[in-house]
Amino acid sequence: GKPIGLVSADHQNKPNTGASLARQWYTRDGVTAIVDVPTSSVALAVEGVSREQKKLFFATGAGASDITGKNCSPYTAHWVYDTYALAHGTGSAIVKNGGKSWFFLTADYAFGHDLERDTAEVVNASGGKVLGQALVPLNTADFSNYLLQAQGSKAQIVGLANAGQDTVNSIKQASEFGLTQQGQKLAGLLVFITDVNSLGLQAAQGLQLTSAFYWDQSPEARAWSERFLKVVHHMPTMNQAGVYSALRHYFEAVQAVGSTDAEKVMAKMRETPINDVMTHDGKLRIDGRVLRDLYLFQVKTPAESKGPWDYYKQLRVIPPEEAFRPLDKGGCPLVTAAQK
Repeated sequence: GKPIGLVSADHQNKPNTGASLARQWYTRDGVTAIVDVPTSSVALAVEGVSREQKKLFFATGAGASDITGKNCSPYTAHWVYDTYALAHGTGSAIVKNGGKSWFFLTADYAFGHDLERDTAEVVNASGGKVLGQALVPLNTADFSNYLLQAQGSKAQIVGLANAGQDTVNSIKQASEFGLTQQGQKLAGLLVFITDVNSLGLQAAQGLQLTSAFYWDQSPEARAWSERFLKVVHHMPTMNQAGVYSALRHYFEAVQAVGSTDAEKVMAKMRETPINDVMTHDGKLRIDGRVLRDLYLFQVKTPAESKGPWDYYKQLRVIPPEEAFRPLDKGGCPLVTAAQK
């Protein structure tokens, strides 16, 4: 075997920084694949460099469905979730449950815009109505002005088209604001287990969310997550499990073809089913989308939880053909070219 080198850097949520790091790694530092890259605007910039340099990129931390849509690339795999899947998981479930009128608090960058667009499509197609939206800058500390707008809209559902600390802050402040006590419900469209941990079950109970992974979903997931917990001191998010899954599949393909040649490795990754702690018979599609089961979970009440990290109960399995955008609907040029 050969040694595996790992380099990391902080892109500071800036597309230019992410792109220049990617260029340096690919051209100067001998990096053959980049993985993770949270923040969709940065991921789209890195995807551009990866396409130009003909080097691999596994987007496990970004969600914009445009990564495999109009921006798709033969060198990209979008590994975990995307905005289409979140909208069709959480959004669709909430509308079916009677949440017909929506107001969005939308993070003002690529991911937030894509998530609002994809969820609004689901709401409208299901006979619901979008009453308005407020665009919120990334890393906003004070949501009071935006929550007032949401309150004034009288929408049944306040859709949080945001992520990470923005999600945590908006849920905490909505609770302090008395938003839910007055009858409006929150829809967290991207919620990680670490967000639930920060919020506590008292604030997060009842939230529905879509995830590709939960540490307690199978004996294999549990064993792997317990190992992760010992090192990192929290249970893995779906993004962290996704980094492991993508790199494992990549290394197996490199070993099988005996080379890091991007075209050969990607061909092998496409033809080999993905099986690991979070994936059962996953498939890498021509547009770069990994097809996998997703899960609709509900956050437990404090009374239902039996101990640390026992936060989710599973409502349903969302099969890949329902979770992800149909191949012909994304506008990916690779699909059009393959059909000619």
